[in-house]
Amino acid sequence: MVMKTKRCAAWLLCMSLGLLGGCQTWVPEAGLTLPTSDYLKHQPQYFPPSPPFPLSRELASLEQAAAQQAPNPPAP
Repeated sequence: MVMKTKRCAAWLLCMSLGLLGGCQTWVPEAGLTLPTSDYLKHQPQYFPPSPPFPLSRELASLEQAAAQQAPNPPAP
């Protein structure tokens, strides 16, 4: 009876892991495990391009400090 209980528990564990892992497709010719086509149902997301220097306030303060330290150029 103990062996049957262990086998049942192992089977239940395998089935729950299979359900949690999602549905995947095994392609034996290519040797790949591919996801299902459910990702095609989702709307695409837009990520705006990041600025060339991501810390714009720090860049502005550094440029201001550099401008204050620079000597005034001589007049022509």
